[in-house]
This record gives sequence, C-alpha cells and structure tokens, in this order.
Amino acid sequence: MHNYIYTLDIAHPPVSSDEAEVIMQVEVRKIRNSSSLRVLKIIHGYGSGGRGGTLKTTIRNWLFENRSSFRCMIDGEQANIYNEDIQQMLRECGHNADTDLRSPNRGITIVWVK
Repeated sequence: MHNYIYTLDIAHPPVSSDEAEVIMQVEVRKIRNSSSLRVLKIIHGYGSGGRGGTLKTTIRNWLFENRSSFRCMIDGEQANIYNEDIQQMLRECGHNADTDLRSPNRGITIVWVK
C-alpha cells in the first residue's frame, strides 16, 4: 500500500486567508507534478464556534473557483466509506489507511487533483 495522500495542515498554527490561498496554489502544483501523490487532505479546522471558520470558508471558496483542476472535492462532513467519490478514489489510487476517508470530519476537505 502506497501513500498517495498529502496532508496540509493550515489550522495549526492558523494562517491568514491570503496566505492560505498562496499555500494552496503551491501544494496543488506539487501534487500535480508528483509521480505518486494524487490527493490533498486539507486540515483547515471548523472554527472555534464549531460552525465553520474563516479558513474553512476561504479554502472551500478557493477550491470552487479552481474546480477545473480537480477530479472531485469532498467536504469532510461527507467523507465516509459509502461516498461514491471516495470509493472511486480507493479503486483507482489504491486502498489507504487514512481514517479521514472513512468517517466524517468537519475540519477537513479532501481534494482529488487531476
């Protein structure tokens, strides 16, 4: 089993929205140019109030604006073993021990890069 998931933690310590967008550009390019990486797991947190924070909103808006670069984007709230996009990812990329692919997590977003 190989690891095709790159984890990017922008929540610990948190970065500004502008920094997050620049980091996203760099990391997506890194994955696109990699021979083994295919998926970006972004840890953005979900805000101190538990309803979604600035970073979560910034990241998801940036992903939406750049959606043509991705095979799919999976909100952490929708992540589970029955999610069709995750099932397809596991079939094509190989099984992965990452538990965030199998259970919901409001503090992450999973992106399958083209």
